[in-house]
Amino acid sequence: MTTFATSLKKEVARIARKELRDEVSALRKSSATYRLEIAELKRRLKSLESQFNSMSRTEAKRERPAHEAVKTDSSVGRAKPGPKVTFGPTDLLALRQKLGFTQAQMGELIGASSLSIYKWESGQVVPRAAQLEKILAVRKIGKREAVSRLGS
Repeated sequence: MTTFATSLKKEVARIARKELRDEVSALRKSSATYRLEIAELKRRLKSLESQFNSMSRTEAKRERPAHEAVKTDSSVGRAKPGPKVTFGPTDLLALRQKLGFTQAQMGELIGASSLSIYKWESGQVVPRAAQLEKILAVRKIGKREAVSRLGS
């Protein structure tokens, strides 16, 4: 009787596996399609986020006001009302590189030391209003004019 019982048990397990195989394969197929759909949605989301970020950056550039000089009252040293100037260390570095000057040459052109130029470019220190006006004046001139000012 024990061989009959073991044979019956093996046969029941074989039939159960056979019937489950069809159901499991259907589940595997559906889960694979779901994974593909999820991956496609993630790619689409990433694409839309990058488009949104690029559109936000271009919109921010359009809204940003142009750099304008601050008028100061030299007798009192206070800024007069008017548009505010934004100054960034990268702006000064880009200006210096555009002109092709060293920090010492840029300092000579502005009337400051090369150490001051270094500290302004690295963001350690922000230039005072008088130097800021000189930097803004240098922004408006071209490379030839700047070289001629250094030469004289």
